[in-house]
Amino acid sequence: RQRKTGSSIGRMLILASACLALMGGRAMATERAVDLELVLAADVSQSMDLEEAALQRRGFALAVRSPQVIEAIQSGPLGRIAIAYVEWAGEHYQSMLVRWTEVGDEKSAAAFARAIDRLPPRFEVWTSISAAITYAARSFEGNGFDAPRRIIDISGDGPNNRGDYVVDARDRTLADGIVINGLPIVNDRPNPFGYPLLPNLDLYYEDCVIGGPGSFLVVANGFQDFARAIRTKMVLEIAGFAPPDALFRLASERTRPPCDAGEKQLRGWMFDFQ
Repeated sequence: RQRKTGSSIGRMLILASACLALMGGRAMATERAVDLELVLAADVSQSMDLEEAALQRRGFALAVRSPQVIEAIQSGPLGRIAIAYVEWAGEHYQSMLVRWTEVGDEKSAAAFARAIDRLPPRFEVWTSISAAITYAARSFEGNGFDAPRRIIDISGDGPNNRGDYVVDARDRTLADGIVINGLPIVNDRPNPFGYPLLPNLDLYYEDCVIGGPGSFLVVANGFQDFARAIRTKMVLEIAGFAPPDALFRLASERTRPPCDAGEKQLRGWMFDFQ
């Protein structure tokens, strides 16, 4: 009788294992094949004012629904991609405000853009590019899509000044096969607290933020230029084309900021308050 009970338990374990395997296979089968999985990650730290934040968000919405971006999507092998929209600031704040969505035509692109447009403005303190990268990288897990390329698109107007060292977060993400592209917003006006922004932010992004096969950056020359820059960048990302550096880099022969420039800058600001 004991042998019979053991045999029954063995058969039950085998059956349970088979069910789990079947469930796992079904879960994998439900992943929607797309040409690209893309996270649009926008800086909402207090280094920008309300008008600049609105221009940035509006730029994303205009880019997603633009004919150039839709044409690039439909030119892919499957003619569809998956996009998510994230806003981030310090290490305490990263939020996926528009969840992973399939975009393949004007209707789906317009719906995604409207979801961005409807969001109320929000600002948070500090700038943690490292936390934004880590958060975005984790969002690919179980997102319901499967693509040969995964990209995080980081835009912002300042360097990392809180959280993990940005290079460490970048390198961990690259090790998972995820590409990071950048869109530094370069301008010469001081932040709302009266402090100057980091000079040569594009070089900081190039050395410390972006990485992976075919990674690149596109510079926005101020927030008024953001819509043009993000549209250009999305077309290139979707098409899988890395532009020649000379097309999107500002003047050369400039000082390259160290990758801890933001942390040093913040320590200087905090010292001023003491």
